[in-house]
Amino acid sequence: MDLQPSEFDRILFFEHARKNAESTYANNPLDAENLTRWAGALLELSQFQSVPESKKMILDSISKLEEALMINPKKHDALWCLGNAYTSHAFLNPNQDEANEFFDKASIYFKQAVDEDPGNELYLKSLQVAAKAPELHSEIHKHGFAQQATGVAEPSTSSSTKKKSSSDLKYDIFGWIILAVGIVAWVGFAKSHVPPPPAPR
Repeated sequence: MDLQPSEFDRILFFEHARKNAESTYANNPLDAENLTRWAGALLELSQFQSVPESKKMILDSISKLEEALMINPKKHDALWCLGNAYTSHAFLNPNQDEANEFFDKASIYFKQAVDEDPGNELYLKSLQVAAKAPELHSEIHKHGFAQQATGVAEPSTSSSTKKKSSSDLKYDIFGWIILAVGIVAWVGFAKSHVPPPPAPR
């Protein structure tokens, strides 16, 4: 895969965030904010992997988010990220019935995030888009993304243009999901590096 400089910078940023979160976890495994940042970084990095590796990273992200929610069940950004993780996993699954199970889980978590933070436009939009996800999944896989997702090679007569457009489609799918996750992870990462306010005199 050919990476643009901005994509390479994103990989470096989120790989750094992932390593920091892993290090923080070793010192404080009960930090729900850190677990959410870690999961967000994994979700962001998953879009640059092969499909099997991407699925592993998404499942690892789901595990981290579930752990964060065991610590703080009302953590709305973790609920929302978990919805995104299940949505991402669903789009990588060519089986419509299995994908629908993941979409259903995603909708539940998006709804919980909205319940915890009703004014959050991003959560509301995610919940609305989640209702359309199974139809989008069906269209995507009907038009050949399923071959890529399962690792089946395209016929040798396919043109590089077709491969490029399929690759672009993959990034478009992940784009709406992962961009928002990236923003949440970045904001969380930035918050963790804000110096404490000066002590009162």
